[in-house]
Amino acid sequence: MISKSPAVHLFKNTCKISRHRPRPQTLFFILITCLFSANLSHAADDFLLLPAVNLLLSRNTTCGMSYADNNPKYDLQYKGLYYYQNEMSHTRYGLQQLSDSDFNQLSLTDRRKVADKLLSSLFFGYPAKALDQRITSSSFLCSVRRGLFEKKNDMARVEKEIRNDERYYHHEYYNNDVHDILARFYAMQYLDSHYLHNWVAYILTQTIMFSPAYELESSHYPNSSRVYNWLVMDMDDDVGMRHSTFLHMTGSDNWRRFRSPEDNGREMLEIFTFDFNDADVPKAATTLQNWYLDADADTLVIGLNENVIPQSLFGTSVTTGFDFYRELVKSDGFINGSVRRLVDFFFTDHDEVQKAGITHSIVTSHPETWEDVLLQILFSREYLLKTSRVKSAEELFYSLTKKLEYKHWKYTFVHFNDALIDMNQAAMKYKLGKLERTPLDTLSFAHYHKYIRERILLRNVCGEGEKVYDSWDSYGWRPQLLDNDRFNYIADNPEATLDSFITYLFKLTIHRKPTYQEMEMFKNNMLTTDRREYQWRYNFRRVNDDGCYSWRENAAEDVLDYISRLSELYMFQEVR
Repeated sequence: MISKSPAVHLFKNTCKISRHRPRPQTLFFILITCLFSANLSHAADDFLLLPAVNLLLSRNTTCGMSYADNNPKYDLQYKGLYYYQNEMSHTRYGLQQLSDSDFNQLSLTDRRKVADKLLSSLFFGYPAKALDQRITSSSFLCSVRRGLFEKKNDMARVEKEIRNDERYYHHEYYNNDVHDILARFYAMQYLDSHYLHNWVAYILTQTIMFSPAYELESSHYPNSSRVYNWLVMDMDDDVGMRHSTFLHMTGSDNWRRFRSPEDNGREMLEIFTFDFNDADVPKAATTLQNWYLDADADTLVIGLNENVIPQSLFGTSVTTGFDFYRELVKSDGFINGSVRRLVDFFFTDHDEVQKAGITHSIVTSHPETWEDVLLQILFSREYLLKTSRVKSAEELFYSLTKKLEYKHWKYTFVHFNDALIDMNQAAMKYKLGKLERTPLDTLSFAHYHKYIRERILLRNVCGEGEKVYDSWDSYGWRPQLLDNDRFNYIADNPEATLDSFITYLFKLTIHRKPTYQEMEMFKNNMLTTDRREYQWRYNFRRVNDDGCYSWRENAAEDVLDYISRLSELYMFQEVR
């Protein structure tokens, strides 16, 4: 049994005072004392659940964000296609959003699960203490939402960092474009607008809508960065989702994937509007009769032999290829189709009726930017509370590296990309995008588990290894993960120390305490029979001269090895 700290007694005694009708000027002091005391103690974890207090602190459910922008550029258009669009207010979303007040009424365990789902979906995470501080702040969801519209990452520094050949591997014959994209999420320190735009671009390029499809002979590795970078730059410049898609459709990168007028016309109709009417394909092909991909450098050529006979599509008449693409993205079918593609991507555990309902709710809010759609999904009650699905490899990889304060080595993102290929989850490779969001067949999931276990959870670095990037032992989680302030270290009580240490690692990674049987299994292995002392290879008192916790690392590896085999690590959990 872990002994209670003075903070716990202070919490109990102070809160008892409130029963005797304290004067109004003391109420605020009592409130802050109770919150502060509860946060100080690992043993008093359950006291962090204070729904009434949280409700008092979170009356403002609108998040206090301003979306107003009177820039005249938002009025610019060409034949009804607007170039620029401002993000809509989250208060106008059709899909019901999870409020901070509802979030704060959840148990602390459920708040961790919800926060992990949101952050991991964004390829992000926080160490345990930092996460607990945020989810008990009374405004966690609002703070994340607000942060996504700020600029905090120094992108010049980030770009310089990921192109540092001493720290990141580059080679003329390797897929450096994808490696840099993967490394960028690791190098960005904050969840801000730069991060959001990169994340949105990554999601879009994994889908059938924007996959660069470098597996094709007509496509090439640089297509990955071309498609991805243009999406990021479009969002940076407030280019709307319709015009951004129009620009993509009329470019070489799209035509390198679908290479003839008939093929391209059919695919654009099916992919973006779910129009599977074969009678519309010849019409689309006719408007594109002067468009073709030249085999020399796979170059898109638009000839002068334009079609002159109007074709009836999208409830109007279109004549040229530019007309076809422009009216396609202007149509209601484009918004319906694009939203449904993203709903399918995130709600893989939902049935067709549920997906149709979610799509309808989003479409009724009239989204005009990719952020309008994706943020509406991410912060929704339906996604944060009711979704239960396997995490993608990217969602688990980035969330773990952030939580574990992980140090990469020179080849981390080369190997991560190779691992994604082994999982049949290669980034931006497939002609039709990732048809399955997660590696679910036996062999693919085996590669998934192997990579997470061997390259993330069982790797640690300390001493000289923290200073170099080209050595095999230069990557992994750092010693500070096991510092005394991360758990309740009691020098003369090994059993209580292990109780706290093991619980800490469980909460950090899978957001629950170990069961009694799990705790007993670890303690039976790490303590002597009489449970008064550590087994020699798990001695928490020993610290190396270089600051390494070699014996604590043994204990952490055993616990993390076990956790790597639990389905909870790989699942987003539903919260009821």
